[in-house]
Amino acid sequence: MPPTFDWLSFLFWTIFLLLVMQPALARHAIQRARRRLLAQIQAQERARVITLVHREETISFLGVPLHRYLTMEDSEEVLRAIATTPPDQPIHFVLHTPGGLVIAAMQIARALASHPAPTKVIVPHFAMSGGTLIALAADEIVMGSQAVLGPLDPQLQGYPAPSLLRLKREKPIEAIGDQWLVLADIAEKAIRQVEEFVYFLLEKKVGAQKAREIAHALVHGYWSHDYPLTADVLRQWGLPVSTNLPPIYYDLMMLYRQPLRQRPATVEFLPADSHE
Repeated sequence: MPPTFDWLSFLFWTIFLLLVMQPALARHAIQRARRRLLAQIQAQERARVITLVHREETISFLGVPLHRYLTMEDSEEVLRAIATTPPDQPIHFVLHTPGGLVIAAMQIARALASHPAPTKVIVPHFAMSGGTLIALAADEIVMGSQAVLGPLDPQLQGYPAPSLLRLKREKPIEAIGDQWLVLADIAEKAIRQVEEFVYFLLEKKVGAQKAREIAHALVHGYWSHDYPLTADVLRQWGLPVSTNLPPIYYDLMMLYRQPLRQRPATVEFLPADSHE
């Protein structure tokens, strides 16, 4: 007698496979939607569109926030994107990040500043710390009406470099431990290095004196590290900032909002000659 078909087992395994495959299918669908929209923006703007987007995700079984920051891997991908962009093709760099490694931000900023064709950094919501450093490298910064950049005071082991120098100035040297003296020494170097780099990025845009003033204000701890610098403040400094952000960039950002436990690529771009 032939065996009977087990519909209950078939239904169970079908549902199981669908549940297992659903996250991968959802990721694939949203990635396709992003690439279609990137292609549309790239065709409309006649520019190479590169995105660097760091989203906060949540580990579902613990509910613990998992923050994403600018890394050397991000830098490698962005440098490759810029290097493969034809010298006469503009670059529109979509940026959404809390910051991260200074060396990674400097590499990206230097590459963007060296691109021969016009460059724009697009900030729909925020680009703090290292993200601000990258934004300063562009020929133009285009921000959402409520978008912000942030100060560039270096952070060492979670401590602001200017505060470490203040500690060294105001506390008797014999009362400061060796570890804090070493951190203060590194802080002084870090401040000088970032200040010089900001000056390098801004000198041709706003002139030597203004570039020094802006670099000093951004790096020397006049504000807390997460203080929001609005487009109005940046324009008062003479920086090339616009708030005429096309709505399509908000549509793009919506496609980076991921379901739980999914980790999208933080850097994405199309081939330079793609208009599909």
